[in-house]
Amino acid sequence: MTAALDRLTPALVHHVVNTLGWRSLRPLQEQAIGPVLDGHDALLLAPTAGGKTEAACFPLLSAMADQSWSGLSILYVCPLKALLNNLVPRLQGYAGWLGRRVEVWHGDVTAGTRRQILRDPPDVLLTTPESLEAMLVSVNVDHRVLFGGLRAIVVDEVHAFAGDDRGWHLLAVLERLSRVSGRPVQRIGLSATVGNPATLLDWLQGTGRGTRPATVVAPGTTTSAGSVPAGDIELDYVGSVENAATVIAALHRGEKRLVFCDSRRLVEELGAALRAREVTVFLSHASLSLDERRRAEEAFAEARDCVIVSTSTLELGIDVGDLDRVIQINAPATVAAFLQRLGRTGRRPGSTRNCLFLALHKDGLLAAAALLALWGRGYVEPVQAPPAPRHIAAQQLLALCLQENTVGSELWKEAWNGLAPFNDGSAPILRYLIDEGYLQRDSELLFVGPEAERRFGRRHFMDLTAVFTAPPQFTVFEGRREIGSTDPALLTDRVEGPRLLLLAGRSWRVTWIDWKRRRCFVEQAESGGRARWMMPGVGGVHHAMARTMAQVLVGTDPPVRMTERAVRTLAELRDDRMAVVHPGGSVITRTGVDLRWWTWAGFRANATLASSLGAFADERQSFDDSSVRLRSDLSRDDWAVAIGELRERLTLPVIDDRALAGLKFSAALPQELATATLAERLADIDGARVVIEEPIRFVVLEHQP
Repeated sequence: MTAALDRLTPALVHHVVNTLGWRSLRPLQEQAIGPVLDGHDALLLAPTAGGKTEAACFPLLSAMADQSWSGLSILYVCPLKALLNNLVPRLQGYAGWLGRRVEVWHGDVTAGTRRQILRDPPDVLLTTPESLEAMLVSVNVDHRVLFGGLRAIVVDEVHAFAGDDRGWHLLAVLERLSRVSGRPVQRIGLSATVGNPATLLDWLQGTGRGTRPATVVAPGTTTSAGSVPAGDIELDYVGSVENAATVIAALHRGEKRLVFCDSRRLVEELGAALRAREVTVFLSHASLSLDERRRAEEAFAEARDCVIVSTSTLELGIDVGDLDRVIQINAPATVAAFLQRLGRTGRRPGSTRNCLFLALHKDGLLAAAALLALWGRGYVEPVQAPPAPRHIAAQQLLALCLQENTVGSELWKEAWNGLAPFNDGSAPILRYLIDEGYLQRDSELLFVGPEAERRFGRRHFMDLTAVFTAPPQFTVFEGRREIGSTDPALLTDRVEGPRLLLLAGRSWRVTWIDWKRRRCFVEQAESGGRARWMMPGVGGVHHAMARTMAQVLVGTDPPVRMTERAVRTLAELRDDRMAVVHPGGSVITRTGVDLRWWTWAGFRANATLASSLGAFADERQSFDDSSVRLRSDLSRDDWAVAIGELRERLTLPVIDDRALAGLKFSAALPQELATATLAERLADIDGARVVIEEPIRFVVLEHQP
């Protein structure tokens, strides 16, 4: 053992050596001891299964023992309940060495267990941001007693929070917790590789940025210039779900394979196709019931010759046993997601991290080739918090009034210690909440008003505790057994013959629908089921990915093995799209009346360009990842005027009012602020400017590529 262990409490060191049988710590675990024990805020970076949990918890447990922390001292926050459940036994074991307790609190924990936690708080509590919010606003929780001894917070998979509104919610809750505890609370983030670790740590620090010591611990996470990251990667083109199932069924028999798909529908279709080929297959996605997912994950962990097909639910650090292979259908949205998935393999001594990409169509092949080209350069997307979280500010103002019952009309901003945007910048939102009856004012006190109770008051304001929206779904039962949930559209579409669903990799015949309670009852069918889920959110690829797709089309190959099918199909793709891509700039093509600007700038940059073009764009404002449709009668002289105006002024994308339904708490904002929030989030001004400054070539085509 190394000298770094000398700073850990002796009882813990004894168990690390004798109970775990470890002869040494991993580099991350060793290098994290000093900063964490010294009270630094920290970001600990390592691939999946890189020992991040121990790197944070060993020094924190040592500080707890040596400094005699009492009561609830450490919060461990995760984005997924399943990840919390997976961590509980391990952390209970570590804390138990020192006579300390660990408990878990999330939406599936029983009321009796919660009451026991409140009566006798543990030393460490594993939870989610939504459960923390629920504790803060609950009339049954004395939050000053529960959180009065809080010293440190560990945020697992912090990059998964920071990239969406759950991150803003988490930051706001952490500031409120520091006010409740009466002291600054140490913040430690755990993450896989990200493109901007220092920025991510700055974000996690919140109002402690610049005033508290901060350290990034990331041993061995860089790749030397010009080298390709380690990994056995292969790219294949299979052309269909059925062909993918045939390849998976034939390859690597006797091994444990984890297959990632980026939609629930695809998980279901591939699972059914594998089951038809007599492959032992398990499924995991968010619309399967908790019991169904748990049974699948436990069976997969114990089995050997089998396949589990999953969405990103198994991308994070949930333990599903010792994997042999990872297979990716088409491509994940980001290099960061690919690194998480790749990190599920290669854990045994002497084994290599590996991933087989199976492209179902030509666009999937192009996306996979571009992603692997980015990966080969060592690129990882920077994690960026979504701008202008005005709707989260509205939610926080309501939540604070629930937490405190009444809040001083001039003191509310102190709850977040000056953290933007929960400071003076939220004053217009506060005025709107008062004017519309969400909050009421009595002299100098604010409290929850009737409009907030009407919109958000169901089940003790539980709808206020989560900042993400969940589309309505019907729960599916076979008898009393819950299988999962399905999109209501599958229950209302016109069908001839029996109505068949595909769920948990099996077909089901609908026998009865309880419309009032949103329940659907089924019995097994042989085949023919359909799966579909309508999910909110903006699609499309980011700027760097779209640019690299263009580079692939003009000849860049990913630094991985490609099958003959992949090489042949990629060559065909390059021939088909030769006219719409150019290495020196962008292309405008005319095909009949269709005039299209091929920018290869990504969805958000093209949304910005389409809006900024105004009358020069097609009235349907049609755009996608690679192109923007222009007005069909646009001449070259008109274009010269258009590009000149673009150089002078770029505008935010136009937002359809119907899109506001996907922005939770938008009703608690003035419509113009809600619309501005969505517009700022859809825009990519920098990406649009890159395209504007490039040379443009004009081409007339006989047919659309």
